[in-house]
Amino acid sequence: MSTTSCYSTVSANIGWTDKFVFVCLLALVDITCTLLLLNPDFTTAWNIRKELLQNGVLNPEKDLYLGKLALTKFPKSPETWIHRRWVLQQILHTFSDANHKKNEQGEREQANAVRSQQLSDHLARTLHQEMNVCSDAASRYPSNYNAWSHRVWVLQHMAKGNIKVFHDELSSMRLWVSMHVSDHSGFHYRQFLLNELITELCRASASTTWLAQQQSSTVSNSSLHQHSCTERNGELSGADTASEEERQFSLPTVLQLFLQEMELCSDLIQSFPGHETLWSHRRHIFFLWHQWRTEHQHNCHSKGENVPVDVSDGNPGMLVQSSVGQGESVNCKTHASEPMEVDTGLLPDPHDSKRLKRGVLPSCPPSLPSEHSFVSIILESCCNYEQRRFALAYKKWLGTVIGLQG
Repeated sequence: MSTTSCYSTVSANIGWTDKFVFVCLLALVDITCTLLLLNPDFTTAWNIRKELLQNGVLNPEKDLYLGKLALTKFPKSPETWIHRRWVLQQILHTFSDANHKKNEQGEREQANAVRSQQLSDHLARTLHQEMNVCSDAASRYPSNYNAWSHRVWVLQHMAKGNIKVFHDELSSMRLWVSMHVSDHSGFHYRQFLLNELITELCRASASTTWLAQQQSSTVSNSSLHQHSCTERNGELSGADTASEEERQFSLPTVLQLFLQEMELCSDLIQSFPGHETLWSHRRHIFFLWHQWRTEHQHNCHSKGENVPVDVSDGNPGMLVQSSVGQGESVNCKTHASEPMEVDTGLLPDPHDSKRLKRGVLPSCPPSLPSEHSFVSIILESCCNYEQRRFALAYKKWLGTVIGLQG
């Protein structure tokens, strides 16, 4: 932004016409910048920059860049993260205001569409930049709670309900947690991603099933008769086909997410013995699986449906069929042919030198017997004292928490 345009903006918004005042404002920008690079927890300086940003003197992107520079030396600075969220909220308000104006105005549709696309692209770039800033700060300071909580906030406010974004995040975090096996905050973030993904997948499945039921209830008697005839000939209506495709996609995908996560956890536990973070993560994942399976079985029984065999306990030789990467429709968006990184999680990662495969685990849903079997293998094969202590604690947890609930 040039000096002339800045001066015009300030004059229009604030009413200041004295050039000396404007020069003082620019000097204030430089002074606060220097202060914050030396001490980013200077709250007064951040508040001054908030006022300058609201009055049009500062560009939000430049303020975000200043915060990025400050975080390279002070990656845990709470005031910097707080100010960063405030700036992002201003960007989101601008985006929502533009959408509101677009809905109110019927004319100039093409110009509005171009403007809306530009704002969407800008929001996507901002989201990507925030993920990079959080990753850099988390790498500079172990268990950087402020960075990980900011990352959660960004996804909740800028990518809420976007299955693809959460799925990509879960895939990209696979390598990071494999190289930071003692970072509790990183694994907690991964648990958040998995929980959000499962919630959104189940919500999408329920929504599609409800729509299919509404469509089928409006079919006329003649159509019902034709449907019964074609069904006897081995054909399905469009609504039934869509419902069946959604069912075939959603359930195996949720199962595959749990399988991938449990296998990753098993792999890391055996490759890096004696890390409590990995055992705590395994507890959370198995508890989340246990809750989801119980709720799914209850919903099936309440609707009079048969519980899929993949969700039941027992059979360790059972294979779970995954339909990810076959052109499914998720969140009203089609992802055709291109498999996501999470699909190849059962294969060794050539970029990860720390992960040592100890053998392929059976592709069956987690269960209490399979977990006890895993603990027994650890106790029999490992001589590390801490590893054995964590394994025994996990075994006790299985009996007291999961066993009582089952």
